[in-house]
Amino acid sequence: MPHASRTSKPPPRVKQKPRPPKRVRLAPEARQSLILDHAAEIVARDGVSALSMDSIGREAGISKSLVYNYFPNTTDLLRQLLQREWRRLRRLQVEAAREADTFEALVRSVTHVYLKYIDERGMLIERLQAEPSVSAMHDPTEFSRDSAVGYLAEIVADHFGLPMDIAKAATDISFGLPATAGAYLLQRKMTRQALEDLTVTMILGTLDALKREHIARRRLPRRARAAS
Repeated sequence: MPHASRTSKPPPRVKQKPRPPKRVRLAPEARQSLILDHAAEIVARDGVSALSMDSIGREAGISKSLVYNYFPNTTDLLRQLLQREWRRLRRLQVEAAREADTFEALVRSVTHVYLKYIDERGMLIERLQAEPSVSAMHDPTEFSRDSAVGYLAEIVADHFGLPMDIAKAATDISFGLPATAGAYLLQRKMTRQALEDLTVTMILGTLDALKREHIARRRLPRRARAAS
């Protein structure tokens, strides 16, 4: 009886362990920006108290020592983050303002940019400013709040015929309205468009009322004006 031919079985395949992803070597500026990006995510999501060099390292997938290579401590990191966010927001607002062809379009475009930023980034700037060690920092750049207020106050004074001191005060106070609207936006009780319309109406209504009051006061006799 002929022997049945035996077929040899192929040797079992050895499963190779997946190679770890090759670490990308980033330029120092890119690495620093990436660390700030992850820090921003932590602050926006969990608050400033949740931020530490350890938590940033875990979020960014790098060692804590590498974070220290770029920032000596969390206070310095938070200050640089706040400065970056202010520059980013102010730059967007200034660009939007320069493209507006009417005053109402200017107010709407600046408000739109701010609420869009809040919708995407949360109350990041407000949380950073609430930290005493961070809020003590003053941003001397061209995108600071003082520069923005001064720029817009000149437009308000010219458009509504208001004295510069009143225009500046009104502009500075008006800056708080979009911030309040942004906090309300995150509660998701109104749409972003509805809040934008409401904020613009309140700002324009206030400035119109100031204009009418200023005109009325100028028409008063000097004695009655002093008494009022």
